[in-house]
Amino acid sequence: MSHDAHQYGDHPAAAGQRHGTSGQGDHGGHDKHAGHDPEAFRRKFWLSLALTVPIVATSHMVMDWFGYRLDFPGIGLVGPVLGTVVFAYGGWPFLQGAVREVRDRAPGMMLLIAMAISVAYVASLATALGAFDLDFWWELAALVTIMLLGHWQEMKAIGQAQGALAALAALLPDDAERIGDDGEPHRVSVTDLRLGDVVLVRPGGRVPADGQVIDGGAELDESMITGESRPVARGVGDRVVAGTVATDAAIRVRVDAVGDDTALAGIQRLVAQAQQSSGRAQVLADRFAAWLFYIATATAVVTLVVWTLVGNLDEAVVRTVTVLVIACPHALGLAIPLVIALSTAVAAKGGILVKDRLALERMRTVDAVLFDKTGTLTRGEHAVTGVAGVGDVSDDEVLAVAAAVEADSEHPLARAIVAAAQQRQMSRRASGFRSLTGRGVRAEVDGTTYAVGGPALLRELDAAVPDDLARHQREWSDRGAAVLHLLRVDGDGDGRAVVVGSLALEDEVRPEARQAIADLRDRGVRKIVMITGDARPVAEAVAADLGFRPGEDEVFAEVLPADKDDAVADLQRRGLRVAMVGDGVNDAPALARADVGIAIGAGTDVAIESAGVVLASSDPRGVTGVIALSRASYRKMIQNLAWAAGYNVVALPLAAGALAWAGVTLSPAVGAVLMSASTIVVALNAQLLRRVRLRPQDQQ
Repeated sequence: MSHDAHQYGDHPAAAGQRHGTSGQGDHGGHDKHAGHDPEAFRRKFWLSLALTVPIVATSHMVMDWFGYRLDFPGIGLVGPVLGTVVFAYGGWPFLQGAVREVRDRAPGMMLLIAMAISVAYVASLATALGAFDLDFWWELAALVTIMLLGHWQEMKAIGQAQGALAALAALLPDDAERIGDDGEPHRVSVTDLRLGDVVLVRPGGRVPADGQVIDGGAELDESMITGESRPVARGVGDRVVAGTVATDAAIRVRVDAVGDDTALAGIQRLVAQAQQSSGRAQVLADRFAAWLFYIATATAVVTLVVWTLVGNLDEAVVRTVTVLVIACPHALGLAIPLVIALSTAVAAKGGILVKDRLALERMRTVDAVLFDKTGTLTRGEHAVTGVAGVGDVSDDEVLAVAAAVEADSEHPLARAIVAAAQQRQMSRRASGFRSLTGRGVRAEVDGTTYAVGGPALLRELDAAVPDDLARHQREWSDRGAAVLHLLRVDGDGDGRAVVVGSLALEDEVRPEARQAIADLRDRGVRKIVMITGDARPVAEAVAADLGFRPGEDEVFAEVLPADKDDAVADLQRRGLRVAMVGDGVNDAPALARADVGIAIGAGTDVAIESAGVVLASSDPRGVTGVIALSRASYRKMIQNLAWAAGYNVVALPLAAGALAWAGVTLSPAVGAVLMSASTIVVALNAQLLRRVRLRPQDQQ
């Protein structure tokens, strides 16, 4: 799996992440740097609560409700003194946020809260001075305390969602064992590693930087990067990624990417970018919040005027404060950012990296998925798919001897033959290996000379393919397989050559690709499409192997690389919403043109930069996870928006006293409770996103 350092791009969001800021830190106009982190709200909440209890207990209204009486010297000062402390200390974040919103000309939630508590404080202070007949301190204290509780829980929830970034950063070890000039490992800080350094990764240890294995082999746990639960075998020549774990053996790795250039840092940048990006639902929420400010302000003014005109100044103040409290778009402000943060964290944990929020939102409407064949539905490397012997020569004998002859060859087809023999635990030894440039290879096995090659070797040795092998060869060639022949050379190696067997090698279909296509159908995707530059018979054979449905699914064959985006445009002209899945440079235009571009993680830099979503692993079943995440996150956004907006539509008239004639009213404290309750509902609803199943092993 390729994890080139730059394939993830260097996004502006990265800078903030590397300095400890968060993608949603300025949500609702309050950020961590203004003291609005969970810990600050926690402290303010508990102190305000401690001060609120005596204020409530000494309120004449509360005493009348519960039928008790408290009387001690100075009882009349409890409300004004402690209430002023609660207003100044507990309400300070809201007052500070209001000033910021006014300065930015972006009125919203903080300004509404500040207006509500300021009106309540001024009215209460005027009452203490004898201007009004209102005991308002306990409502003010309760309002500030409940608002602090809501903000504390909000910041805590968003902080937990963004914990995915901290978790990724925590994957890197603090130090590494670098091999010194004396050949011995020396412990150094990870920040001291440089390109070209060789590091030792012991069993159970984490890889400190991206690099290539130069010695040893181990099963690596890459679940934190790809979402794949099973360890993956990595040996000499294979690339490994910072943060992964060598589970069973030690390996030596030559470092080729450090710091911000590692794949892990790239993933962090993508997660941060996605958490900062806004989709259509966020734009709608922001617009609604702005409308709500003006509607609430107008409603508060009308309420104050109407109740004053009917001769009830006390009720005018109570109703106005309640309107401002009820109108706080707290749940609305949390509705979308929390879903974005959670969905991005859930996606990253499942090996899905969201670069573009709009692409993720569009994925729920996709009805055609277009797969590039090579490297996406197939492994992009050859595997032995057929073996046949002549006469009494068994298929196993053909494979074993061919593997022995090819053992010292570096050709990809040779490595595929050797790998197939190793899988079947076949072991034969050859000697006298010779490479016949452009034709094949030759070696001696058990005293007999054999050669392996294609048509050029047959012509050189003047050998013919027996009839019983010719039939197999035609079938294999029709499927697009490369056919190699095993020849026995009589005499001392220069005598007559006889074909004793043949092998077919094809670009192997990924076993998980069949499951991916079946899963997409279960998700309601109307059309599965494959595109390839291969000849149509080859493409049709692969499609049949994958379970394509004739008449419903589609195959674009013999397509030139430059024409892949035309195929996407053709599907779009038919009214289909298309997701394109690819991994190569020549896929980039098609990925950009598609409604949703999905790059396979083993792909190239250009393909990944052109896509809106990146699958960290090369498992195409991740496409189903993208659809599941898209639908679930959009559903949560709409549910949260509907709840937050519907709550305000119903509560505002009640707060203004529209049903006071029927004895139905809301006090500011009750309004604060309802507002915080709506925030809790939104937060809990968003948390349900954690139940979405994305990993391939969960989809089987």
